[in-house]
Amino acid sequence: MASPKVLSFGKIQINLVFRPLSRTFAAEIEKKTFSSYYMVHNKFKGLGVALITPFTKEGKVDFTALRRLLDYQISNGVDFICLLGTTAETPTLSEEERQQVKDLVVEKVNGQVPILMGCGGNNTAAIVEQIQRGDFKGIEGILSVCPYYNKPSQEGLYQHFKAIAAAASERNLSVVLYNVPGRVGVNMTAETTLRLANECENIVAIKEASGNFAQIDDIIKNKPDNFDVISGDDGITFPLITLGAVGVISVIGNALPREFSRMVRLALNGDYQNALTIHHKFTELFKLLFVDGNPAGVKAMLNSMGLIENELRLPLVPSRISTFEKISAIIKELNIKC
Repeated sequence: MASPKVLSFGKIQINLVFRPLSRTFAAEIEKKTFSSYYMVHNKFKGLGVALITPFTKEGKVDFTALRRLLDYQISNGVDFICLLGTTAETPTLSEEERQQVKDLVVEKVNGQVPILMGCGGNNTAAIVEQIQRGDFKGIEGILSVCPYYNKPSQEGLYQHFKAIAAAASERNLSVVLYNVPGRVGVNMTAETTLRLANECENIVAIKEASGNFAQIDDIIKNKPDNFDVISGDDGITFPLITLGAVGVISVIGNALPREFSRMVRLALNGDYQNALTIHHKFTELFKLLFVDGNPAGVKAMLNSMGLIENELRLPLVPSRISTFEKISAIIKELNIKC
């Protein structure tokens, strides 16, 4: 037993005996303190832009237009950039082009806003190897979509993302899950999402594009404090923020960063009436952006604004002329200026 220590307060004396902590208890305190101090938090809040890849008329990546687009978005208040996702037509880019796009974005952003990079697929081992060996300089997190085509079970989804999170942790990368059943053919349930959120501390958020409000609300209601829900659909961003989502990874933000970021910030600050007014201004555009597929709609919009050529790579094709004309008319009516 340790020697007693005496504290004196006038005529009152208190004998204190300090016993050493058990090794197990001391280790547990150290572990909890370390975990709390180094807890990974989500940096991807507010308006994130799902960056398009502009092409020249000859079909090459238009790096000049990409620089111009990044200047336009950052100067108009975007909160983070998401590159090499679905909207970037990433499946049609070569490995060399992906690296060139990544390098340009990192150089141009220069730390002004966080960068999230797409890193997903349906071969778990290949994605883990990509994370282990890839170039992530300037990248703060990866966006990883549910595996497509092979339609794994919920246990398969859990094991897939657990392996990705472990590899990403070794590279000091946050992970944002991406649930988009309309594209991949499988829905990740709220139960699986919450299981991953509770067990993998570098999984910091989910981009939810299921459109299932009950499922999304279940995640928001039961999630841990260091996990967030991000809207994956421009058209329902406003209502999702009212439920507790922290922002959006946006398609329309490519063309309307100032206007859409204002709506997002108003909603996040609880000014729902003014946010709703802006939301309603864009209702028709939300529909037109996807009627001919994504990113055909937003590329038509950017072209009508003079920012890029209206070029896509097969199997995607530009919007129909009728859609293009409707988009151009709304842009003119809204008096949007670059």
